[in-house]
Amino acid sequence: MARKTHDVLSVDWVRLELLRTAYSTRGGLFARMDPRMVLAWYVLLALAPWFTHNLTVLLMLFGLGVASVALARVGPLVLGLFVIGLGADVVGLFLASFLFGGNLDTLVALAELNLKLGAVSMASMAAFVSLDPEKLSDALLALRAPELLAFGVSYGYRMLPILVDEYVTVFEGQRLRHAPPPHRGILGWRVILQWCTLAVTAFYPIMLNTAKNVRTTVEALETRGFTYGAANTSGRTLRLAYLRVTALDVAVLAASALTVIGAYWVGGQYPLHR
Repeated sequence: MARKTHDVLSVDWVRLELLRTAYSTRGGLFARMDPRMVLAWYVLLALAPWFTHNLTVLLMLFGLGVASVALARVGPLVLGLFVIGLGADVVGLFLASFLFGGNLDTLVALAELNLKLGAVSMASMAAFVSLDPEKLSDALLALRAPELLAFGVSYGYRMLPILVDEYVTVFEGQRLRHAPPPHRGILGWRVILQWCTLAVTAFYPIMLNTAKNVRTTVEALETRGFTYGAANTSGRTLRLAYLRVTALDVAVLAASALTVIGAYWVGGQYPLHR
């Protein structure tokens, strides 16, 4: 059991999970959709919770977010970080409300805020876990976003595995060059302190390597005519020719819109009405 836990929580497992998340290798419903429609779906679900204060509506929107996460096949790493973050936020806010004289109304307001944040966060996970760098960049270009913005998004995604690999290499190199503490201390606090110090200092070489990689990448792109190809109408049309809005896209967007409208109707609420 301890061996299985170590394998799951290892650095290699975290790196693989980040790669699966960044490159949308898990599949899922939204990965088969047109990226422009995925962004439209995300805007709908990200804005809907902020126009109501009704707990019934927010609970239904939260449930829609849960269903979206399941359909998108969000990985355990991202989902676990979301659960831990939301749980810590809920516990912290509730404790603060009790310590500073809060009452039942305060708890209801905090529950409303956490439901909104949870619904928006799950919509974000479902949407962006389902879009690989190429699709997201092409969707932004199709929506007439600036070429440099589309390139920056794609480049940031593609730099992620490189940065993770370099960080692991630097961190392991520093571990080999540093002797372990002579005394572990109570609960091994000296070992933990050394690891935290090495984890922070490993970022400095990464910054220098990142600067070198950025310069190399920019020069390579310019020699291939990236700036001209992104701004040229023919090049843009050729690049975005594969984008197609299918019946699945329309069905998912329509079902989500009807669910949001139904949630408002069940709650008997209109936007911006308490």
